[in-house]
Amino acid sequence: MDKKKEILIVGLGLLGGSYAMGLSKRGWRVSAIDRDEFALAYAREKGIIDEGASRDFEPLVERAGRIVFALYPAAFVEWVRTYKHLFRPGLIFTDVSGVKQGVVEPIQAMLPDGVEFIASHPMAGREVSGVQNATDAMFAPANFIITPTDKNTPAGLAFARVLAETLGFAHICTLSPEAHDRMIGYVSQLTHAIAVSLMCASDNAHLAEYTGDSFRDLTRIARINETMWSELFLENREILAAEIDQFTATLQTLKSHLLDGDRAALEEMFVTSTRRRAAFDK
Repeated sequence: MDKKKEILIVGLGLLGGSYAMGLSKRGWRVSAIDRDEFALAYAREKGIIDEGASRDFEPLVERAGRIVFALYPAAFVEWVRTYKHLFRPGLIFTDVSGVKQGVVEPIQAMLPDGVEFIASHPMAGREVSGVQNATDAMFAPANFIITPTDKNTPAGLAFARVLAETLGFAHICTLSPEAHDRMIGYVSQLTHAIAVSLMCASDNAHLAEYTGDSFRDLTRIARINETMWSELFLENREILAAEIDQFTATLQTLKSHLLDGDRAALEEMFVTSTRRRAAFDK
């Protein structure tokens, strides 16, 4: 098999498992490392991976030419710090981390010569976890963000793009790590903060008996992985706090129009939101 179509996945949860599934379907040979033996056994049984290990995995790392790290940011940085001595020249690896500034710089700074980290972020997910819930179908409508620095090479960028194209992402774009975290603070983290706040604002145990689709749609992402999202929020805290302030100010503007009985101003906000939302339906 073409060595470029062999890959190691470190972290066989929802995203790692979905990457493995999509790549296996398209003819890649996929190995995996995960501390959960059940996850590895399940993935082997379902044909999601060809082999895997929870311990004594050094040979998998040493022979890897391409790796995807599907770990939480802090665990990712620590894993590389601990096992980077196993990396061989020519290795290119990427990640799925939802924040970049606290990940990219420290990892790129610690790498041995000839090893490249090209950061990327699949804008896809589900409100469940684990390889048993993996599906590569979620990539088809999704965006994929590559976040290169001046330490990256054309080969690294090509690997990230080939990975995204192979998995079927609808749109691939490039941002700096800093621009990525600013954008994610608004389009992802703020939206999760709003959904969580909506669910926490009322302790009415009977809401599910009365609500319509609008409340369900708006709070779908409030069913949240508390460990991962608290880490993502804290890693990007200054940007997210600024986005919360901006959102709060806009909500206060709407409140003022409401209390003033200013129908024209309310309608102007509604027209603006409708026009801007239309861009997502193209």
